[in-house]
Amino acid sequence: MGAVKQFSTLTEMFDIVTSTFAGADRPMLMHKAEGKWVGLSFSTVRRNVELFANGLASLGIKRDDKVGIMSENRPEWAITDMACLSLGAVDVPLYPSLTAKQVEYICSDAAVKAVVVSNQLQLTKMLKAEKNIRSLRAIVIMSDRGVTLSGSVISFNQVYALGEAFEKENPSYIQSSLRQVRPGDLATLIYTSGTTGDPKGVMLTHRNFSSNILASLQVFDVFSTDTLLSFLPLSHSFERMGGYYAAMSAGATIAYAESVETVAENLKEVHPTVVTTVPRLFERIYTKVQKSIDKSPPAKQKIFYWAVGVGRRYAKAKREGRVTLGLKAQHALAEKLVFEKLHESTGGKLRYFVSGGAALAREYGEFFEAVGIKILEGYGLTESSPVIAVNRLDDYKFGTVGKPIPGVEVKIAQDGEILARGPNIMKGYWNDRKSTEEAVDREGWLHTGDIGVFDAAGFLVITDRKKHLFVSSGGKNIAPQPIENLFLQSKFIDQFVLIGDRRMFLSALIVPDFDGIREYADTHGIKYRDMAELTQNEEIYKLVEQDIARLQKDLANYERVRRFVLLDHPLSLENGEITPTLKARRKVIEERYGNLIERMYREPGR
Repeated sequence: MGAVKQFSTLTEMFDIVTSTFAGADRPMLMHKAEGKWVGLSFSTVRRNVELFANGLASLGIKRDDKVGIMSENRPEWAITDMACLSLGAVDVPLYPSLTAKQVEYICSDAAVKAVVVSNQLQLTKMLKAEKNIRSLRAIVIMSDRGVTLSGSVISFNQVYALGEAFEKENPSYIQSSLRQVRPGDLATLIYTSGTTGDPKGVMLTHRNFSSNILASLQVFDVFSTDTLLSFLPLSHSFERMGGYYAAMSAGATIAYAESVETVAENLKEVHPTVVTTVPRLFERIYTKVQKSIDKSPPAKQKIFYWAVGVGRRYAKAKREGRVTLGLKAQHALAEKLVFEKLHESTGGKLRYFVSGGAALAREYGEFFEAVGIKILEGYGLTESSPVIAVNRLDDYKFGTVGKPIPGVEVKIAQDGEILARGPNIMKGYWNDRKSTEEAVDREGWLHTGDIGVFDAAGFLVITDRKKHLFVSSGGKNIAPQPIENLFLQSKFIDQFVLIGDRRMFLSALIVPDFDGIREYADTHGIKYRDMAELTQNEEIYKLVEQDIARLQKDLANYERVRRFVLLDHPLSLENGEITPTLKARRKVIEERYGNLIERMYREPGR
């Protein structure tokens, strides 16, 4: 089963779902408050959306007005979103991690009339930016405990109260607004974080999202009995479509994680059946499992690797439809001895993960499949609402992003760039005709900026970003992303940024796995006062160097890393070194660590 019923706008979808499940005895949305999980029914969410929409209307928000949402994932995010859409307004999601200056740029560029923020931290940023945002009329805060409400600042509950009063005087206002919403209407402006330059506002319509939801649900199942754990930022199109709209359209329950840090705990509490995530989660789980096994007695290690081997053979035989009774029995034993414990760490009821946002290393996909946890990797951009291709439950291949979804055409240009066309392709960039014309050609093809190929079976393989192809001083083209992903398999490496464009050889900036090198140092009697001293230790450097040598033995000579520097701190979102989807901002990093980089090329190696 996919969507409850066909729809052409997001507001129509919301109306269908909340009407269909009005009497359901399970929650539509869940969140944790004061240590306990609290559920909001379908009818409660519908009523809250009506009240909040009326409240926004009383504040002067009308059709085509822009409303910012700067909040962590929580029920109020969805309520604000649907309330805006009900009025025919356009919401502008803002990452909670943005600085006041970035918030000011986006709100000014979009000419937002109101902004809904989550807490005092976000309010402080808005108040800093407020004086320079000429269009801004009101700031609404979700959590107002201990907050002084004055001037343009009002609480979420006050908007509800305003909505109740407005509704009494205008009982048919929202229904009238809903009837005016059309598929081609602008639903949102999502500002892409980008790896260089100012963000651009991607204009996505109701049709863009609706077509993408319905097409995606044709290729992987979401049922009304499913529970999804939402922790990727709703400000990002992947979570918004996959973990929110697609789930909602099927009548599933959405549970909001407390934070990214509590995901492991929340998985066990919520027992989700479907989770949308990024590869970083699998890297962390895999590393944690490997560390645990490395510390185990030899007998336990032997059982673990035997079980994984059985799991790999079983998965392959199952795909080929030739599972023998003997293999089935072995797999049942492996399940009992090893796999059950891993399944418990994801809540015990998980049907599958959907992975996006970055490339998933083939090794992780194959490992998790072997232990009975299926990962469906997909591909898309904000500009495509976002899904272009995805692996299916019964038709998948690790190392690829699957096949195009129904209604979306994909072709490879002569220079290797992936082009996509369909009803999901954006309307354009807000106030930026030049960039729009560069991104979407006259025939409607979106130029993704990604390099890829179709394999013989029709699976799409992403090889790199077009803009991120290095050209060595010897004229060799080098795709950095696959090389970076290769080294992230090391249990001693947490973040890896390849350097080498127009250089004689490749080098790297490496953030080590601090727990891993600390544990190694303590076990081997290496003395250190802090991370700065430990990352400069010659033995730790050689430890990482040996792992790099092991991992890159199958690379071409010109693809091998010859020098690297260990950083004593992680690359962070706050410092502008990575994007909210954890991609490296190469230009920023190369400027910030320019001296270290030049030293690697100027001075002899260690």
